[in-house]
Amino acid sequence: VQLVESGGGLVEPGGSLRLSCVGFGFTFSNYYMSWYRQAPGKERELVARISGAGGDANYADSVKGRFTITRDNAKSTLYLQMNSLKPEDTAVYYCNGLSIRFPWGQGTQVTVSS
Repeated sequence: VQLVESGGGLVEPGGSLRLSCVGFGFTFSNYYMSWYRQAPGKERELVARISGAGGDANYADSVKGRFTITRDNAKSTLYLQMNSLKPEDTAVYYCNGLSIRFPWGQGTQVTVSS
């Protein structure tokens, strides 16, 4: 089992990024999937989650209305569209299951700064 995140980068406040996460070695569509983030010196936190079929999504209050989680099960890929980014969104972003923990990937760094 492997999770590979990509799409991070440096963006100015108010900008947008789209993160991707590809899952290998398991039946991707069988699992709720989630995005997490960890800022320097802070605990890893849940950002958003989505059901296996993609019809049910939930968000942390801090990102609600700005971030959108989606998935393409045919490509075993999870996405996070991030709009109206703020400096406090700066973190390493990871994907993983919700009720099951796969081995963590390397994450993708998102830095929001002017």
